[in-house]
Amino acid sequence: MKIWGVTGWKNAGKTGLVERLVVEFTRRGLTVATIKHAHAGFDIDHPGTDSARHRAAGAREVLISSGRRWAIMHELGEDEAEPTLDDLLSRLSPADLVLVEGFKTADHPKIEAHRAATGHPLIAPGNPTIRAIAADSALDTGPCPRLDLDDTAGIADFIARELGL
Repeated sequence: MKIWGVTGWKNAGKTGLVERLVVEFTRRGLTVATIKHAHAGFDIDHPGTDSARHRAAGAREVLISSGRRWAIMHELGEDEAEPTLDDLLSRLSPADLVLVEGFKTADHPKIEAHRAATGHPLIAPGNPTIRAIAADSALDTGPCPRLDLDDTAGIADFIARELGL
């Protein structure tokens, strides 16, 4: 599996870019998986559902399955560390490309999404894993190529070249 990341500060356009890249790469015939880093305390379950009741009762893992999809929720114990990106990648089914949102400090290659309106500085100068910057405005990106944040096909072309897809 080839792995590419999209990183950036909050409201920089990461999720929208990942969503558009999934559409673009699947249109090109690739199978795509995604991993999204979330803040602690996120939940995909709803109070009162059977699966939430199983978790509340103390189940370490709950697998929900239907004719359309399945999901596993794994509860981290008090002594259990957050899984690394490599741990999470090992749990995915094979895909041509895994797009990773977040995980700023992990070792995979990334594009930094940057919107001028956020007022945040670039992450790239201190992070050698950032290979390009997708921005909505002109800015000094140093040695990193600057790509237009709205040019999904151009960004996909860059990733495809870098990964040999």
